[in-house]
Amino acid sequence: MADFETPAYTEYPVIPAIKMGTMEGSGPFIAKPIHNEPLGFPGELVENWKQVALDKMQELLGKYRSLQVYLDSCVKCGACTDKCHYFLGTSDPKNMPVARQDLLRSVYRYYFTFAGKWFPKLVGARPLTREVLDEWYNYYHQCSQCRRCSVYCPYGIDTAEISMAAREILDTVGIGQKYCNEIIAKLHKIGNNLGLPEPALKNTLEGLEEDIEEETGVKVKLPLDVKGADILLITPSADFFAEPHIDGLIGYAKVFHEAGVSWTISSYASEAANFGMFIGNYDNMQKVSMRVREAAIDLGVKRIIHGECGHAWRVAYSFWNTLAGPFDFLDQNYPIPQHICEFTNDLLKRNKLRIDKSRNDHRVMTFHDSCNVARASRMGDKAGGQFDIPREVIKAVCNNYVEMDQDTIKEGTYCCGGGGGILTDDLIEVRVKGALPRMQALHDVVEENGVTNMAAICAICKSQFSKVLPYYKMSMDMIVSVHQLVSDALILTGQKTDEDESKEDESK
Repeated sequence: MADFETPAYTEYPVIPAIKMGTMEGSGPFIAKPIHNEPLGFPGELVENWKQVALDKMQELLGKYRSLQVYLDSCVKCGACTDKCHYFLGTSDPKNMPVARQDLLRSVYRYYFTFAGKWFPKLVGARPLTREVLDEWYNYYHQCSQCRRCSVYCPYGIDTAEISMAAREILDTVGIGQKYCNEIIAKLHKIGNNLGLPEPALKNTLEGLEEDIEEETGVKVKLPLDVKGADILLITPSADFFAEPHIDGLIGYAKVFHEAGVSWTISSYASEAANFGMFIGNYDNMQKVSMRVREAAIDLGVKRIIHGECGHAWRVAYSFWNTLAGPFDFLDQNYPIPQHICEFTNDLLKRNKLRIDKSRNDHRVMTFHDSCNVARASRMGDKAGGQFDIPREVIKAVCNNYVEMDQDTIKEGTYCCGGGGGILTDDLIEVRVKGALPRMQALHDVVEENGVTNMAAICAICKSQFSKVLPYYKMSMDMIVSVHQLVSDALILTGQKTDEDESKEDESK
């Protein structure tokens, strides 16, 4: 484990005493030219970076009306100060949402407002220097863009949009983050975040087919590039190789098989995730989204269904129509797009799946609401569906379910600590400390209610928890996919159960 102190559990929520500069210098690795240039950014810091940065800021202020409103609206009321998991975990005041906003706001005021130009000290304005640029890089990569602060802000100021704007300015002058930019470049080139080529993807899916048949005795297909299939599944690339994600993919395949639908994965656009949102760059968001549209048209599908990925669902639900729409070539009788939880929940409600809930009786479950699903999307045809539908699926396949503290779930959920492009080992201290509020809430239900596992429908959340749970003295395999639970409880047609085998033995 990394060499830093993991925050301690407390009996009651505690607002930490301020510790100036505790996370100063904790920024991520800087991208190299091979990461930046495929995205249309300079390979390294440009000579006239100051003018380029200010020109970009002016462009964004004109392009996104909300950005200027957010920069002008804050009255420093303090409502957001204790709402950020990174401040609660690190005690660094620059991780307070209001202070993080001010890193950009101060420069905006200096160059773009009358008061800032003539009375800078009076309004907290400051010129853009190299030190300020480095400060932006450091602290705007300690924001997971989870938007919890905006829920509690009386003016609805969205720090995530300010973080995205700052990151786009940094990319424009040639200081990009290696983790995000390298991933986006791989997706542009290959079609997924791993850079997994078609032969490797095909081999992986065939291996999973063998695993399912060995487990159940039933041949379940994970089709690739099947033209004329009804459904195109796009899912986070973690579903192809890592635990517990891969168990979720097996769950999707079993559900599709039992529902009798034709479906496929595309090797051209297998990836659901869209890191273009994390860096705040519309052009890259659109380019990633267009791959999905092109794959859907090429394969001639009628529906697009999303696997368990939080920000991918946000991009699809909230932005696809303008990024890559209209989707008038899809069957309009189905949601566009549709979440896998919606699809499975519909089948469960219509009793189309044979479920044995006792197969999950070794688990006492709780559920983590992922930020981008909870605060930036919906699911189903009713308000709050993004909260209710995943829980309905879990309760339909599990007998034992417990909610975490009401202040830490649904719209007020705490981030896992690894979202927004922070899921990289060079930011492990930020990730571990930022996970404190969620780990505290989980620890409480473990101690009080005997919870053994926490489910999530976000690939980043699952990866983050797998990494940070041991820092908080909990097992990394506590985190599971929702469709892992479905997979374990689902009995396929033709699958022999322990009960069936017992009856056969008795008849002999």
